[in-house]
Amino acid sequence: MDKERVLVVDDEPGVRSALEAILRDEGYDVRAVGSGEEAVEAMGGGVDAVLLDVWLPGMDGLETLLKIREARHDAEVVMISGHGTIETAVRAAKLGAFDFVEKPLSLEKTLLVLRNALRQRRLERRNRRLLEQLAIDTEIDGRSPAAERLRSVVAAAAATDAPVLICGEPGTGRETVARRIHAQGRRAGEAFVVLPCGALDASAAREAIFGREGEKGRLALAERGTLFLEDAERLDPGLQDRVAALVDPREAGRPDVRWLASAPPEPGDLRPAFRERLGAFRISVPPLRDRREDIALLAERFMRSLAAEYGLPERRFAPECLAALGAHAWPGNVRELRSVVERMLLEARAETITVHDLPPRLGGEGAPSEDLYREFPSLAEGLRAFERYAIRRAIRESGGDVAAASMRLGLDRRELEDLAAALGV
Repeated sequence: MDKERVLVVDDEPGVRSALEAILRDEGYDVRAVGSGEEAVEAMGGGVDAVLLDVWLPGMDGLETLLKIREARHDAEVVMISGHGTIETAVRAAKLGAFDFVEKPLSLEKTLLVLRNALRQRRLERRNRRLLEQLAIDTEIDGRSPAAERLRSVVAAAAATDAPVLICGEPGTGRETVARRIHAQGRRAGEAFVVLPCGALDASAAREAIFGREGEKGRLALAERGTLFLEDAERLDPGLQDRVAALVDPREAGRPDVRWLASAPPEPGDLRPAFRERLGAFRISVPPLRDRREDIALLAERFMRSLAAEYGLPERRFAPECLAALGAHAWPGNVRELRSVVERMLLEARAETITVHDLPPRLGGEGAPSEDLYREFPSLAEGLRAFERYAIRRAIRESGGDVAAASMRLGLDRRELEDLAAALGV
């Protein structure tokens, strides 16, 4: 893992050299300068945290802090001073300083504050990435008439609090539609909770929804938010009836939850009451073969997001490759397209992906599996790339719920947070 970069700004040579030596011993990449002007210039090289003296010749520490923030650098700044006052500390906090420590510096306190500042920066960066990923996960891409209609219907559904039945073939993006309805609705600031009905038998599904002794169920976790029943046709018939009763607006004391569910295009396996109540607002998600104009755009979007997840350079598609993708029937829909793009990113040998890099079923030759890790200088690098990808994907698929993501990965929450921090996730 790359060392975290710390900039020390102090006009006293003794303080600079002492902090530089101590922080290097602690494993940081350290640079020390003696003025605010030098500090602003040094920020351009990338800095994670700044130890900034208030009293500097020329541009003082508060002016320097203001310049750093105006330049939109996201480093955490810790102010240090031998003549600290409450007024100075308040001004520093208003300008975005993380903390304020006084001289003579306590080594233990300075290191503790610095560690906390860096941890705060990692958390903020991870939250930004999660928000960016959430925006991607709720985006309905495409310029085709089918995509335009779908966005319009989803916006109409989001404007209400009615239950919604999202019908479509597997892999069409039904969960993306559900997440977008939640993100655009009045409950956007609350939890989005997924129940994968197809993965649970009747007993497990009952406990998952309603909980058991000492453990909350998904229904309680979704209070004031949204509960999405994925593959609802596979939910036990008795549970379908029980859920239908909870959705009934005439039911006294019903939970304050927005109900969304996904089902096949013709949801014949749903109980009548369930289909009636959850289908108060019904959305049909078109298969990919009905929106071929969007295939190239989706492929390029998946390439960008997957390259970022794996930490690999983004590849371009040759025109004939995009044409072959557009001609395929895509029985697995958008999910299948994403899988194919992922494979090509990992296995293609050149910067530009050609028809020869496509899987055989799409008319290509496929690349030999022994080239899978050619982008990584060592097995350790490849494993770290996969760990980053697995963590990001688990957190994304858990709707940002770190506890749920840790369960998916077989880790406890603290292990996942520590691993994510170490890998820069």
